[in-house]
Amino acid sequence: MKIYAINGGPRKKFNTAKLLQSALDGAAAAPCSETVETEMIHLYDLSYKGCVSCFSCKRVGGKSYGHCAVKDDLAPVLEKLSQADGLIFGSPIYFGNVTGMMRSFLERLMFPFFVYDKDYSSLAPKRMPTAFIYPMNVSSEEMEQYGYRQNLKGMETFVGRLFGEPQVQHVPNTYQFDDYSKYKCERFSEPEKAAYRDAHFPQDLEQARRIGAAMVAAAR
Repeated sequence: MKIYAINGGPRKKFNTAKLLQSALDGAAAAPCSETVETEMIHLYDLSYKGCVSCFSCKRVGGKSYGHCAVKDDLAPVLEKLSQADGLIFGSPIYFGNVTGMMRSFLERLMFPFFVYDKDYSSLAPKRMPTAFIYPMNVSSEEMEQYGYRQNLKGMETFVGRLFGEPQVQHVPNTYQFDDYSKYKCERFSEPEKAAYRDAHFPQDLEQARRIGAAMVAAAR
């Protein structure tokens, strides 16, 4: 069994990556009759674009029908993920939604699998458990006030239709900098941020770990 985490954030050792690694650790440690392999893919290491509307994936009889035809760093990743047993998508929230890298990745991952028939049928090779993990700077109250939950729901719905209804974890009020004194950010109180992080982030990591373990149970 192979579970992949997709890091849609630019940092490899901060909030998003830590949460994703905790989810992978939970998957690796979950009871299973077969070996559970895990891997994290960092999108910011790759050079690629979003969907370019070539429609090769929709061309009847074409060699790329049901597959993205664009050849770049993402191509081998998409091929590998098509045979995954579970996918965990993680992205920090920029302006109320996932990063541009994650959005472009999701376009390339999902569009080839949707058929332009009346039911928008699926060509996805298999159903599998999925999850989204969203660290964000705003508080949980601001997340609701600004409509973040609804903004993010669209992609979750498409992932659910193709692969499986995703588990979702919102992680509000994250700590952004190692040293707040180096940045222009009077809007935030570093002591309050630090206190919130110390009280809540271990719980967030544990929730992510449970998400990973639940994916293995669902994939068996």
